[in-house]
Amino acid sequence: MPVRILKGVAQRPAPPLTLALLAATIALTLTIVAPLRAASPRRVTVTAALQALQRTNQISAAEYAHYASAFSAARRSLTHLTGTRHSELAGVVANVEAMAASKALIPSRLPVVFVTLERNREWWTTKYLLSPKSRVSVPGSKLVWEYYPGQGIEIQWLGTFGTANGYYLSHNNTALAELLDEAAPLATQRAGGVAWEYMFQFDGGLPPWTSGLSQGTALQAFSRGWQRLHNQAYLTTAQHALGIFQKPPPEGVRVSTPAGAEYAEYTYAPSDHILNGFVQAVIGLYDYTAITQDPLGQQLFEAGDAEARAEVPHYDTGAWSLYDQHEESNLNYHELLAEFLEHLRQRTHGGLPLAPTPPPAAAAPTAPTPAGGTPTGTSTSASTTTTTSTTATPAPTPIAADAIYCTTGERFRADVHTPPTVEVLSKTLRGGTRSGVKIALSKISTVSMTIRKGGHVVWSNRATLAGGKPKLLWATPAQGGIYEVSLSAVDLAGNRESTTGAVAVSAATAKH
Repeated sequence: MPVRILKGVAQRPAPPLTLALLAATIALTLTIVAPLRAASPRRVTVTAALQALQRTNQISAAEYAHYASAFSAARRSLTHLTGTRHSELAGVVANVEAMAASKALIPSRLPVVFVTLERNREWWTTKYLLSPKSRVSVPGSKLVWEYYPGQGIEIQWLGTFGTANGYYLSHNNTALAELLDEAAPLATQRAGGVAWEYMFQFDGGLPPWTSGLSQGTALQAFSRGWQRLHNQAYLTTAQHALGIFQKPPPEGVRVSTPAGAEYAEYTYAPSDHILNGFVQAVIGLYDYTAITQDPLGQQLFEAGDAEARAEVPHYDTGAWSLYDQHEESNLNYHELLAEFLEHLRQRTHGGLPLAPTPPPAAAAPTAPTPAGGTPTGTSTSASTTTTTSTTATPAPTPIAADAIYCTTGERFRADVHTPPTVEVLSKTLRGGTRSGVKIALSKISTVSMTIRKGGHVVWSNRATLAGGKPKLLWATPAQGGIYEVSLSAVDLAGNRESTTGAVAVSAATAKH
């Protein structure tokens, strides 16, 4: 029933507030508010999250003591730090607290969460200040750390597994083993397998998140480690790392498509189609499959390869590469994409070298099913589930060589040495306006514009513009006339092209 406010009551003056009335009011308020506060959900703290895990026997008393002590030490250190050191450690502590509040502090995630916290406490209380994007190492560790301003130093998993692949290629087997042994326990149970997660906020994503790019590079590193060092644990870890390629975001990275599957660069952004990261994920699946002879790896590779062949042509503008479906690549990503396409061409030329019959158990043993996960003989996508027989695997169909990777990669390499094309498109403009001179530009470049009349410069402007038909600002003069427009375009690789054109400016209309 709605409450009616009576005019007579509303207009009546309030009685004087006596001490007795005040005490009664406070008492009544407490009897009403206190139960409501008790019933409202409380933010889960780090300590409470750890206590709950110990109470339910998900972590031991010794583990609880270690993690609780690390968190308390970080909080104590904050009281003694100022400036950048305080804000960086505070950012790391805040990420841990946010994960606790979102109930993301699961047992398998605790090692990477707290090694990150401990390394940051050590760094910001004893080490030097860093420049943004600096990569550092810490004593006794092979992991690669990167500085993200406001969030301290974080494990850069792509850099870490890239370093592991470097150890493999240089035959530094001791360093390779040390790095893999350090990285394996820091993987988190995710998507029915394991994944190496990032513990910081990035581009709108909140921790913990992972990436098809870094996971594909991890597949390379662990399967190569097994091949070189014959450590069964490396193979098992690699097999479990297939999980995120079978599950859709936000748990995994598989985005099913009509052609096959795209593997997202970020679990929190499945609509971002970043080609270089996707291609590297496909390369990682290829290398894993070629080494381990795992039929599931072949299924995942073939799905990604089919989608990559369909996508790659759409990322060629004719003069440069696209980074995603919206923007052109910077020079580093452009050259990296050309390199990745060459690597994929080399691997797919002649097909995927799988054995025609199941390999002996000693050569490629089947990994156990991760707790609560998917067996490695089962491929799960968003719409279908395909079970591979472990007793009678049919001969795999070789992957036909394809010129798409080769021709596109070669064009991207040629783009680095090809000057941009630039042209003045505007022919007429109104005087007395902030008009834009429309130009045609073949690829992302820094364009300088100079406008002259009678040999005298009347306007100049410069901006970095995307390829297409952008505009450069010109505050046109009120008086009409013919103006000469000079353009000079320098692309990201330093190639230069110039041109001129003429624009007729009509006299400004007088205002009444």
